[in-house]
Amino acid sequence: MDRLGDCIFKMSQQFVACVLQIVVLTGYILYLNWQLSLTGVLIVPVIGLLIGQFGKRQLILSRKNQSAISELSALVSEVFGSIRIVQAFAAQRYELARFDKAAQLNRNAKFKTEYLTSVQYPVVGLLQAVCILLFFLVGAWQISTGRLTGEDFVRFLTAIAILINPIDLSIQHYNLYKQTEASAERIFELMTLQPTLVEREDAIALPAITGKVHYQNVNFGYGDGDEFSPILTDLNLQVQPGEVVALVGPSGAGKTTIVNLLARFYDPQDGQVLIDGIDIKTVTIESLRHQMGTVPQETALFSGTIAQNIAYGQSELDHVAIEAAAKVANAHDFISAMSQGYHTWVGERGSNFSGGQRQRIAIARAIYRNPRILILDEATSALDPESEALVQEALERAMKNRTVFIIAHRLSTVRQANRILFLENGKILESGTHPELLRQNGRYAQFHTQQFDN
Repeated sequence: MDRLGDCIFKMSQQFVACVLQIVVLTGYILYLNWQLSLTGVLIVPVIGLLIGQFGKRQLILSRKNQSAISELSALVSEVFGSIRIVQAFAAQRYELARFDKAAQLNRNAKFKTEYLTSVQYPVVGLLQAVCILLFFLVGAWQISTGRLTGEDFVRFLTAIAILINPIDLSIQHYNLYKQTEASAERIFELMTLQPTLVEREDAIALPAITGKVHYQNVNFGYGDGDEFSPILTDLNLQVQPGEVVALVGPSGAGKTTIVNLLARFYDPQDGQVLIDGIDIKTVTIESLRHQMGTVPQETALFSGTIAQNIAYGQSELDHVAIEAAAKVANAHDFISAMSQGYHTWVGERGSNFSGGQRQRIAIARAIYRNPRILILDEATSALDPESEALVQEALERAMKNRTVFIIAHRLSTVRQANRILFLENGKILESGTHPELLRQNGRYAQFHTQQFDN
């Protein structure tokens, strides 16, 4: 973006002025002596052709340079985002080697771009010198034959001398334009991306809901064509308002996909997802998600105060509602014990809080808007027993009078659910309460045995 802004500034402030100078001065030298001016026709096309070829090469190298910079930035972001893993595996030298390699590729790409520019100027300068030499030769011949006076020749050369500077500046701007074109391509590439999920033009705001959810003949898969991977097959599921439903099963069974369809991160290829009998495709995405709360496995906190994190997405902070949500989430006591209370600044990614504290702030954030549907995605899987007990108590409070979807691998967190659904290969194989499923002695019972008897 900086390069694009610099290019726009220079093109608007300098390039236009240079072009105008070139046009005016060219007209003047033609007026002074058109025959002598035509001498430049022998060289100017060659200069123009060379500049064009250099520009094409400049664009190719600039694209490679942009790609190298992107890879280097992605590597740095990835490493610092997972610095604990790097340190835990004592992989500092390995990451330094990776960085050195990426930095070297970036340096080489930048060097080639600058080297091309350094070659261009002497070549063009040489041709300009040849052109001026021809002017002197032809001018001397015309003076000797009486076709040109010395005074007019001096005027002519003065105009040519003045013309050289705007030509050089135009070449510089052209090089900058070509380098910027590679940057602009990446920007416009992002700007022209079309979302895979499109809201209808006639979409309405979802009215206040009770929390009744109905999946009707839903089929969904990722990808398309030969790479299509089916996840859910002919899913039919009804969840009543206030019901707590747990989704369990092996990885890839479709548990997360079910709640992603409910929040409309994706649309099913076939079937409908209904809330209170309303097809969620017919409502605005914002109004849909405003009535849902999510507590993810990986808690994401943002720079700002604790209050701003709990009321995330709201410009106006309701401190009464924030405190009420924190009390429900078992977070009020530890927040109040801090010197700044709810105004305590959250460090990068919440690094100044424990895992249990971060998770309780996330629970408070999920219930701040009093959502009718609550999604818990492995909300206690990464916690120690003491933190898990506090978070579990907070979740039990948060689930009251809400429709809740619990995604869990640890079966200890789903025993109190009104209904447990065991999924495998995109289908619901078993459905019932914890005791009922154990009595069936099916796949859920096998999962339970694997977790608690080993």
